[in-house]
Amino acid sequence: MERDSLTLAIPNTLGDIPRANKQISAFCTARNVPPKLLNRFCLSLDEVLTNIITHGVGDDGRRAIAVQIDIGGGYLSAVVSDDGTPFDPLSLPAPDIHAPLEERKIGGLGIHLLRQLMDKVAYRRAGDRNELSFGIKISG
Repeated sequence: MERDSLTLAIPNTLGDIPRANKQISAFCTARNVPPKLLNRFCLSLDEVLTNIITHGVGDDGRRAIAVQIDIGGGYLSAVVSDDGTPFDPLSLPAPDIHAPLEERKIGGLGIHLLRQLMDKVAYRRAGDRNELSFGIKISG
């Protein structure tokens, strides 16, 4: 499979996430990404975008969110970047999913889900932007 990519600018509103997922789904479907893998990927992306929009809002409430989707090298990958406060979500401890519900801390399940669904996940700070990259193996 030849390398192919899609770049999106996502407004800082939860209502724009389904529109982004629809564009990404169309892009991937046209490139024969298996539906089961695409669903896992879109769910992961939804979690990442929701976290940025919900928790990464600065004083002015605006965020510049960019999404780069790549298909190639046997992977469907994304790099999601935002201009929020430096924050490495991968530094958070895994939630205790076996604790009784009333004893569990709120939050952390989205990143846990991302780690479980994707084959690779990484974070880095690039200049004034957070960059979270993740990918799922689609062949070989």
